[in-house]
Amino acid sequence: MYDERYSEEQEAKYKVALEILILHGHGAVFDVGCGSGMFFAYVANQTNIVIGLDISRELLLLAKERARNFGNVFLVLADADHVPFRNGVFDYVFAFTVLQNMPSPAVTLMELQDSASPKACFVITALKSAISIEKFGRILWKAGLSVVSLRDDQALRCYVASAVRSPN
Repeated sequence: MYDERYSEEQEAKYKVALEILILHGHGAVFDVGCGSGMFFAYVANQTNIVIGLDISRELLLLAKERARNFGNVFLVLADADHVPFRNGVFDYVFAFTVLQNMPSPAVTLMELQDSASPKACFVITALKSAISIEKFGRILWKAGLSVVSLRDDQALRCYVASAVRSPN
């Protein structure tokens, strides 16, 4: 039911995300809030490893079925505010439709940065109905991220930003 309801919308986000952030055929992808794992098909063959994290056991069971199609996709049941990885692991961090579900979105993004390599690239979305574009920009800035690209396509129900860590 989840996939039927959201697949078209999610796939549109994935396409925009991968237009603004090109994977370089190596490295580690972190799919935060991976849900049922729809994004795996877009990145698993373009990188060394994909880690999908979600707090929903039910959605991870669906993601597990998708992950079986790839030998490099692994799943973790955890909260995005308490990522169970050491520092500097991920080269690419994707957070689709996550921020509006978090009590403090900037804190969540700081937590995700801790698990990312120093030169990691981030793609983060925010639902337009939940977060204004100005608030989205403030959240990214407060989290210490510099926006590289921001898409506000009319066809999307969300903003899509690519970002890197702000220089100190």
